[in-house]
Amino acid sequence: MSELVTLTIDGREVSVPKGTTILEAAKTIGTEVPHYCYHPGMSSPAMCRLCLVEVEGAPKPMPGCVTAVAEGQVVRTQSEEALGHRRGVLEFYLVNHPLDCPICDMSGECNLQDYVHAEGREHGRGREPKRVFGRDDFGGDVLFYGDRCVMCTRCVRFMSEVEQDHRLTVVERGNRSVIDTFFEEGLDGTHWHGNIVDICPVGALVSKDFLHKARAWDLTHTPSICASCSQGCNVSLHTRDNLVQRIKPRENLDVNGWWMCDHGRHDYEWMNQGDRLEAPLVRDGGTSRAVGWKDALRVLLDNAEAAGTAGVKAVASARSSNEDLAALAALVDTLGGGDIVYRSPRADEEIPLKGFPGLARRRDLSPNARGAELVGATRVGGDDATGGLESVASHRGIVLVLGDALADQPDTFGQDAALYVFMGTHDSPAARHADVVLPVATHAEAEGTFTNHQGRVQRFEPALHAPGMTRPAWLILGALVAERGGGSVSRTAAEAFAALAGRVPAFSGMDYDAVGSRGAVINESVSLTGD
Repeated sequence: MSELVTLTIDGREVSVPKGTTILEAAKTIGTEVPHYCYHPGMSSPAMCRLCLVEVEGAPKPMPGCVTAVAEGQVVRTQSEEALGHRRGVLEFYLVNHPLDCPICDMSGECNLQDYVHAEGREHGRGREPKRVFGRDDFGGDVLFYGDRCVMCTRCVRFMSEVEQDHRLTVVERGNRSVIDTFFEEGLDGTHWHGNIVDICPVGALVSKDFLHKARAWDLTHTPSICASCSQGCNVSLHTRDNLVQRIKPRENLDVNGWWMCDHGRHDYEWMNQGDRLEAPLVRDGGTSRAVGWKDALRVLLDNAEAAGTAGVKAVASARSSNEDLAALAALVDTLGGGDIVYRSPRADEEIPLKGFPGLARRRDLSPNARGAELVGATRVGGDDATGGLESVASHRGIVLVLGDALADQPDTFGQDAALYVFMGTHDSPAARHADVVLPVATHAEAEGTFTNHQGRVQRFEPALHAPGMTRPAWLILGALVAERGGGSVSRTAAEAFAALAGRVPAFSGMDYDAVGSRGAVINESVSLTGD
């Protein structure tokens, strides 16, 4: 256990581990010391001078971001001296900072707005014209507004220390200082540069993709998991008008820290895609007609009875949740048993974030390949997630498809099956011969869990309203299992997770609530191999 140091901050006694900075110690009592250049994931240059606090016995104000706590120390963050220094620093920032908040993408989530409103001067005293640098395209997804920059150098330090690609620097000195790229070499070709937009405390760095798209106060933030690879980065889906407007990383030091890759950041338009399956379809002769859920499930079960004992072959998706996959496996067993296969695309190589060990864009480009394996599914097909379904396509028993769009399969897929059930989000030519088509929700519309490459189980929550009669796959499959084999229906994600834990040894003893917002590693007895 770390040695504890006891000090007093704003009249309250605090005990924190030795080596903790005053700024971090203040957070433990709910006090946020204003700061710009400091970020917990990078070095602290103590250059913005905004986190100055009064320390009893010190000859001058001390920067809270680099000053370590000491036994018996007395700190005042809200004294007249500390407030006076911060007020002066804020006034200097506003000497050149343009008052273009109405058109700035950071308006509503800008630290400068908040700090000036809380502690700044009521009226400015500047009389000289503000400096003008204009806008610069840094390449990639980043635009730079030099007029707004407060020279905190977070972006420079991220590229140098975390991505370890030295493309940004500070050029000139004094009041002429500005961020620029080396030798006109922009951010194109880098894989993590979107993070500098996240950590910019003002609107100096903005995303081209999000430019003038929405105001911060119009967005709803929903905790979720990135579905672009098996790393399982914790993210927030920012939504408005039932559309995902952007994705931002969510802090989790066990998985992705404060960061995420650019590919995952911009891989969200598929969640907004229209032309969804919105109602169950039942094949009647050569055409399909929309029916209610009760009728669709009754047709499915009646046809399953008549399908004989030829067995079941199922195709799953590594983008389905643990709960979906376990419910599919339970249905396969209830219908007489059979094989479950899944396909997942793989990249040629991993792309690590060099300054944050353990974080990379993984080769496996699906969020739940590990979960599929643990449930008992077998990977087939190539690295491009095609092929491998020959035995399923020609199967004469029951064929179940969950989540795989079968984009590489012909429209004759499943034509020989005694019962062919297609469960997906969009129609597909390969669903032409499906006896029953069931609309299922995406992970952005449902609640559940993924298992990342480390074996960490992580929860996601619904950010969008599912269209029409769409339902989570675990609810649909669970209802079929209950009707066919008896037992109760899982009506919540927690109950579906409990059914998963009771069925799959790797998840035994795990509790949905205990998984929480940070995730939990699966049963220690299960081998955790790499991708």
